[in-house]
Amino acid sequence: MKLDRFYPIFDSPAWLERALPLGVRLVQLRIKDVSKAELQPIVARALALCRRHGAVLVVNDHWRMAIDLGCDWVHLGQEDLDTADRPALRRAGLKLGISTHDHAELDRALSLSPDYVALGPVYPTILKKMKWHRQGLERVTEWKRLIGDLPLVAIGGMSLERAAGAFRAGADIVSAVTDITLHDAPEARLRQWIEATR
Repeated sequence: MKLDRFYPIFDSPAWLERALPLGVRLVQLRIKDVSKAELQPIVARALALCRRHGAVLVVNDHWRMAIDLGCDWVHLGQEDLDTADRPALRRAGLKLGISTHDHAELDRALSLSPDYVALGPVYPTILKKMKWHRQGLERVTEWKRLIGDLPLVAIGGMSLERAAGAFRAGADIVSAVTDITLHDAPEARLRQWIEATR
């Protein structure tokens, strides 16, 4: 299955309810610091919304819950790879996206046969504190050369205005968070993203 080129990340199903009717086809649910009991109905709701709208849901970090709920995709950071039961993920048929920030992490990711590789932060990001500095578009081009046909996701400080450069540099998919969630008119911004990436 070919993934959509626009990949927003949200922290609640409420955002999915706003984005999916507009035509978003690929979305990540990234929720931190929530108990398993609280999280399960949230992920289940997000999955139901995505299935109703024919969209792909990628669950960030919570791989056990993704398996339990019958999700199709999970995204893991490097720290999560240390504790994830990768054979269980494969047995469950989950597709896997992996975050990378340097060559060692990329080598590790590729050894696990992921279904996409994410590189970031391409630009400085305000979303979370990171030990990695801006990767830049040159690194996007380098990563694409190294991973070949595997889909490459550019993430970190991405805006609609920066997306074209990321695509030219070799990204197959561009992921955005605050360019949407902090925008004065999120729905209008989503429509602009969809129009620009279809």
